Amino acid sequence: MSSVTPLNALGEFGLINRLQQTITLRQPSTTLGIGDDAAILSPAAGQDTVISTDLLVEGVHFDLTFCPLKHVGYKAVAVNVSDVAAMNATPTQIVVGIAVGARYSVEAIEELYEGMRLACEAYNVDLVGGDTTASRGGLTISVTVLGQVAQSQAVRRSGAQSNDLLCVTGDLGGALLGLQVLEREKQAWQADPEFQPELEKYSYVVQRQLRPEARMDIIYELRELGITPTSMIDISDGLASETLHLCQASGVGARIFTENLPIANPTLEVAEEFNLDPIMCMLNGGEDYELLFTVPLADHDKIKNHPDITIIGHMVPQSEGANLITKAGQAVPLQAQGFKHF
Repeated sequence: MSSVTPLNALGEFGLINRLQQTITLRQPSTTLGIGDDAAILSPAAGQDTVISTDLLVEGVHFDLTFCPLKHVGYKAVAVNVSDVAAMNATPTQIVVGIAVGARYSVEAIEELYEGMRLACEAYNVDLVGGDTTASRGGLTISVTVLGQVAQSQAVRRSGAQSNDLLCVTGDLGGALLGLQVLEREKQAWQADPEFQPELEKYSYVVQRQLRPEARMDIIYELRELGITPTSMIDISDGLASETLHLCQASGVGARIFTENLPIANPTLEVAEEFNLDPIMCMLNGGEDYELLFTVPLADHDKIKNHPDITIIGHMVPQSEGANLITKAGQAVPLQAQGFKHF
């Protein structure tokens, strides 16, 4: 049995020094990383800097009953990188702050940072600073991400025009169904501590919940195709909610066709098992972290055969509203029923 080191055995600076040993710097714009009062960054000429931050709070955003700390660390980085991707930018550095209770060991925090390290490696991001402090409650993680984008090339939510195509990456609803599975297995375990969860057949949706990926791959591919989205957002709170954000910011409406919505077979099977409407799962399930974006109609031929991008509808004049079009041709007003932060 491996030994467990209490945090007070190292203290804050001892913990930082220990964690620092695992950090590798990759970005040419990182002049100075961890080890001084502040990091020093030197963005390339002709680049704009984008910045975003997210909080992950134990008991609100993650449940350590079923979410390994390594996955929490990876997800904390990935969801921030997703925000940078949604701006058509490239992530470069992150700063991490954690508030942690005494019940956590040094080894537990190392596991958390190992997940962050793996994500930094996957997205070619440098961890350049942060802070650690004690918490009387659970674990709170704050990640701030910086990125770079060529001047005037950042994509905002406000650029969509009527007749633009509305596109989404990947497939939807998986993270929501993964959470349903994990919550069910947790309840069974709480009722019977001898219960052993069987998650193998749910691996796809569980992975979508526990370890989502930011779609930087699509950002790079769109650049190769010569496509600059007119508006873009990542799907953290649900497709319906994010579509309404684009409509509001751009002053347009939207038509989304139910028959075009992408769902993976494993997600569909779990939805049927839980007796949930797959359409509602795709519209209102949060945390898929796919990209929702618009492109001019002229780009249709460039994008129509992409294996991981689906054209789900198009933008219309604001007066027509935002509607879901059923297979029968009925228009149903979109309603944001996804995750509510308060």
